[in-house]
Amino acid sequence: MELNETNSLNKKVRSFWEQEPCGTNKFITGDLPKMTREWFARIEEHRYDVEPFIHSVAQFTRYHGRKILEIGVGAGTDHLQWARAGCVCYGVDMTEAAIETTKAHLSLYGFSSNLQCIDAETLPFPDNTFDIVYSWGVIHHSAHPDKIIDEIRRVLKNKGMFIGMMYGRRSPVVFKLWVKHALFKFRPWRSFADVVWHHVESIGTKAYLVNELKLLFADYSLFEGKPIITWYDKDRWPQWIHKYFPNEWGWFIALKAIK
Repeated sequence: MELNETNSLNKKVRSFWEQEPCGTNKFITGDLPKMTREWFARIEEHRYDVEPFIHSVAQFTRYHGRKILEIGVGAGTDHLQWARAGCVCYGVDMTEAAIETTKAHLSLYGFSSNLQCIDAETLPFPDNTFDIVYSWGVIHHSAHPDKIIDEIRRVLKNKGMFIGMMYGRRSPVVFKLWVKHALFKFRPWRSFADVVWHHVESIGTKAYLVNELKLLFADYSLFEGKPIITWYDKDRWPQWIHKYFPNEWGWFIALKAIK
């Protein structure tokens, strides 16, 4: 992808998320006043109701006192958990909306963080800065996820850990999208990757197989990718069939990598 195309794609991604930080739409918050404690509480409740495994993957409380960077802070829900755990918090996001929302969220509970609005393809931190870098469902929106993954490795301390999640392509979520946007539109030749690119959240979204992610993290000393079946995979399928969905089909791939 050429430079102009990269800039254009990231500009479109930024514009999409600038309108509404992830997890803050009215389907979740209803008519609650924005930026209030009740509004944030509803966002947090919903997030951990539909994605309860975040806590077991992130293990926030294990990293008290550690220096942590979150890439893509969104509404600040996970960032608040890092702050509550006593971490030294830094966060970046490509939208002003997410930065302002996260600042307000943390402030309500008496916390603060070093937050910056920047594109994570180039991180403004020295080498070997952080004990933990965390990014949940964000990197796959970038024009160049490989650049972010390389930057994460650069800013991690020796033996520092990346914890996160990226989308999985071999999942019921993607199959449902393919049926809707390819099969039912009489375009069955469309690939799963093409459907995800055009029909999942912002334009340019990517989804992976575990082996593809392993290649992206090849410069790390250790990599683990674990697919997780989610509520999004099970939605709109009869309940009786859920037990036949193996985790290998999960829409979310939980990631851990050590520098």
